[in-house]
Amino acid sequence: MPGRTDHYDDPNAPAPNAIVPAASAVVTDERGAILLQLRADNGLWALPGGTMQLGESIATTAVRETKEETGLDIEITGLVGLYTDPRHIIAYADGEVRQQFNVCFSARVLGGTLTCSAESKAVEFIEPDRLHTIEMHPTIRMRIEDHLRHQVPHLT
Repeated sequence: MPGRTDHYDDPNAPAPNAIVPAASAVVTDERGAILLQLRADNGLWALPGGTMQLGESIATTAVRETKEETGLDIEITGLVGLYTDPRHIIAYADGEVRQQFNVCFSARVLGGTLTCSAESKAVEFIEPDRLHTIEMHPTIRMRIEDHLRHQVPHLT
C-alpha cells in the first residue's frame, strides 16, 4: 500500500478523522514553468507543500515545505486559493484520514539548489504546455489551472 492515497468524490473513501491545515506553492521560474515534485508516497506529480507546524504562519509553511522538498528558497507573491473541498480525502498508511484543508500560494525562486528529498523521486520545472502529459491528482491540477487563469483566489 502506498504511504498516501488521495480520494476525490469517491463514495468508497474512508471517513476522515482529521482536518490539518496545510500549504502548497505554485512556484514559477522566469519562463513560467511550474515547480513540481514526483511524490515518493503516491507516485503522482504535485506541488511542494505540507502540514503547518505550531509557531509558524501558513505562508511560512509553504516556504519551509518547498525548501524541504525541493531545496529551493522561495518568496510568496500571492494567493492562488483556499482548498477545503470535503470530497477530497487523503488516507495515510498510519491510519490518519484527512479532509483536505490547503492554502495555495504563488511564489518565485530566491535561491537554493534544486534537489530531491526523501519525499520526492524527482523535482523539476515543467512547462505549462506539458502539464497534460503528467499524472497528478485532480485537486493539484485544479490549483495549477487556477494559477494559470490568474483568477480571483479560488475558495472551496
